Amino acid sequence: MTFALKPLNFAVAAALSLGATAAFAQKGETVKVAWIDPLSGLMAPVGQNQIKSFQFMADYFNKNNPAGVKFEMVPIDNKLSPVESLNALKSAIDQGVRYVVQGNGSGVALALSDAITKHNERNPGKEVVFINYAAVDPDLTNSKCSFWHFRLDADTSMKMEALTTFIKDQKDVKKVYLLNQNYAHGQQVSRYAKELLARKRPDVQIVGDDLHPLAQVRDFAPYVAKIKASGADTVVTGNWGSDLTLLVKAANDAGMNNVKFYTYYAQVTGTPTALGADAAGRVYFVGYGHHNMGGETAKLMSEFKTKFNDDWYTSATYHAFALLSNGMAKAKSTEPLKVATAMEGLRFKSFNGEVEMRKTDHQLQQGLYIAVWQKTDAKNSYSVENTGYTFAPVKAYDAYVSSTPTSCQMKRPSVQ
Repeated sequence: MTFALKPLNFAVAAALSLGATAAFAQKGETVKVAWIDPLSGLMAPVGQNQIKSFQFMADYFNKNNPAGVKFEMVPIDNKLSPVESLNALKSAIDQGVRYVVQGNGSGVALALSDAITKHNERNPGKEVVFINYAAVDPDLTNSKCSFWHFRLDADTSMKMEALTTFIKDQKDVKKVYLLNQNYAHGQQVSRYAKELLARKRPDVQIVGDDLHPLAQVRDFAPYVAKIKASGADTVVTGNWGSDLTLLVKAANDAGMNNVKFYTYYAQVTGTPTALGADAAGRVYFVGYGHHNMGGETAKLMSEFKTKFNDDWYTSATYHAFALLSNGMAKAKSTEPLKVATAMEGLRFKSFNGEVEMRKTDHQLQQGLYIAVWQKTDAKNSYSVENTGYTFAPVKAYDAYVSSTPTSCQMKRPSVQ
């Protein structure tokens, strides 16, 4: 089923496409959504931005959505810990929550997906659905896929497909240093970068490949010294949060202004401010959106900044409620098993083109962008973190470019 949707008119268009009876079968029902991510520690600024983003989008969809439901966020601090996350999941279930969102840390996502799958097997009729908005380990939609898990972000391999397709044509990239966090995502970034660069640019040398502890390093000067000593002209990193903010700060402090950074998360809280003017033209990120999308998306970004003096960059929060509300409307129910079944294969037009929740593995298929840090101008006017600089798009890729095959063998429960 395809929904022809436009920003700010998404809910109305979907309701019309489904028909009034289906669209409002659950009108007025409150759906609790637990947000399980960090609100303390080094990654707290990221979590604080993202819970505001979810609450902002819940308020937006509560005004009008195809299922006619009301979404209520239940935020729980997991301290970026898988163990704390499982405690948070139990607390959420005890509060009657049937939908969970999480994104910061694939280790956490893997723990939650496994726990939710086991809970649902033991508790028929009390199932929980997991919406993963940012944890990008490919295993979550391959060898460890689950019927109850749906991913909204492009996974590590998909983003690296797009990034290396772009790098392939950058003739100044000759010596690459890989620096990543030592957990599932960072390890996968290193692996896919080496594999795909070898295939697309066999002339490129990998002159360094380091992993460091997640959210523990406070001084990246030793790593920057190694990058400089290697003679690298390019750094490829999947770092996020404080691990990227402190890395670029150390690079700036060391005067490393002749090296380009190709990142996954340079747009995330704190990093843009750390980039400053010296990084203009040298720092790129790959993602499913950027700060200068225009149209109604620009209005949402402006409203978010006015309300919070912050940037709305996790636009997967939009997809979370679009997917849930469309799934509930199609299912004519808020029961997780029926909704999960309805969400499989859903397609709709969004801010980054037509997207599809692929049925075979529950991985959202969507277009990706490459954007570069630069001074704002007439065409790219959004000032990120009020710096006077922005991420301007330099390349857009249709979904097929970054789409990757899956080994998922989905085990589906029967719908009663």
